[in-house]
Amino acid sequence: MSVFTHLVAQLGRLLEPVLAESATAAAIVLFTLLVRLALYPLGRAAFRAATPGAGCLPALLQLPVFYLMYRSFSSGDELLGHRLFAAPLGARWSAALEEGGPFGAQGLVFLGLFAAIAVVAAWSAVRGRRAAAAAPAVAPVLAAAKRAGGAAAAPTAEQLAAMRRLGGVLPLLSFGTLITAAVVPLAAGLYLLTTTAWSVAERAWLQRRAAAGAASGAAAGTAG
Repeated sequence: MSVFTHLVAQLGRLLEPVLAESATAAAIVLFTLLVRLALYPLGRAAFRAATPGAGCLPALLQLPVFYLMYRSFSSGDELLGHRLFAAPLGARWSAALEEGGPFGAQGLVFLGLFAAIAVVAAWSAVRGRRAAAAAPAVAPVLAAAKRAGGAAAAPTAEQLAAMRRLGGVLPLLSFGTLITAAVVPLAAGLYLLTTTAWSVAERAWLQRRAAAGAASGAAAGTAG
């Protein structure tokens, strides 16, 4: 745990001249982005496999990181003295309510966090519905891509079906993050917000690339 604490503390010191007392909070966000960037090849492979089990693997690999984040801001160490605006990074929603209520200085920080998580969850839900609605229209494109020999670059019908199932489950998991963020330290809530937003953005990017590959394969088949 000391290695993790040292890394976050060092990132916070680098950001402190710009972000002052919120530097450690920004360091948590930056650290989360670095973790997700390292896991991107695995997420891309899981998307191509298009099975619910493969899609959960990147999330499972993040559990040790989340555990370290939770422990670091739940026990007495050098990170507990840092804040995000008025709220200590080790504070929980219940403590913020006791301090000044939901609209107190600390309560407003948590409300901002919850609102951001809700926006990400809503974005995930909208994209999931759009993907499910677009799947029937994509099927003819996939057939054309297959005839053109572009099946390797285009998602299969089975993959599309799995993507529709994931599109229905993942938004619910995003909304469930709200409950978790309400009971863990603020620092862990920031981690959850950042990694959830990355997951939604990554899935949107990979879906767009897959659709572009299917369209280019169909265009090549028509030209041939």
